[in-house]
Amino acid sequence: MHIAKLVPGMETSDGAGVRLTRMIGTPQVDMVDPFLMLDRFDNDDPGAYVGGFPDHPHRGFETVTIMLDGKMRHRDSTGGEGVIGPGDVQWMTAGRGIIHSEMPEQIEGRMRGFQLWVNLPASEKMNPPAYQDITVDTIPVVEDAGVRVHVVAGTYGAAEGPAKSHTPIRLLRVELAPETAWTVKTEPGRNTFFCLYEGSVTGADNQGSDKEAIAPSLAVLAGTGETTLTAGSKGAALFLGEGVPIGEPVARYGPFVMNSKDELIQAFQDFESGRLGT
Repeated sequence: MHIAKLVPGMETSDGAGVRLTRMIGTPQVDMVDPFLMLDRFDNDDPGAYVGGFPDHPHRGFETVTIMLDGKMRHRDSTGGEGVIGPGDVQWMTAGRGIIHSEMPEQIEGRMRGFQLWVNLPASEKMNPPAYQDITVDTIPVVEDAGVRVHVVAGTYGAAEGPAKSHTPIRLLRVELAPETAWTVKTEPGRNTFFCLYEGSVTGADNQGSDKEAIAPSLAVLAGTGETTLTAGSKGAALFLGEGVPIGEPVARYGPFVMNSKDELIQAFQDFESGRLGT
């Protein structure tokens, strides 16, 4: 396995003016099936995040919010509610439809983390919505010689992450000490990416030559087997996603991800009529 593509992401804003960097879901990296979108947010200016993400609808996929710094409150139309803080994960399955909000629980300090959109297969897009509140103390950490791996979903070694996904995926948050090498083996037939958010790492490209990734950047991996990443002199931190591709048509517009244009139109009609999220 090797680094096939390396991109810096695209600066944008969402919600009520929250500034963020879109790593997946851009002209450079449209999607990494089954991963539809990855946003990285990192601000210590309250003006860049305090507006949050007021009530908005979703249908047809799952959102995974991983906090590194700060606190965020989630509320949704099913009655789900919770506050996630540093290291916590909020996993929301929109299914057939949900209306929710994500609002900062702070007016100062640093707000940092990720939101990942995971597609659902056609057979599960209209399932009832669901919510998982995953606290940092339930996420196993595997440590070995300068490597710390937080296992959010899937398995790593003997550890299994607490998150339950409708699509087979693995999500790892990895911290590497300076000059430390980490080798990860992926399952055949899976698509893999990593988002480097601190420091730098070096890995092989398709010619076997060293390719350096400097934070913040997104790397899409290709091939099979294993890959070795070596942290630079200041260490590194990265978020890795690996998943079985769904391989179905994707029709998406704004907060809805379906399989056809007709299904998108139906989602908008259900939202406008008040049927979505009830």
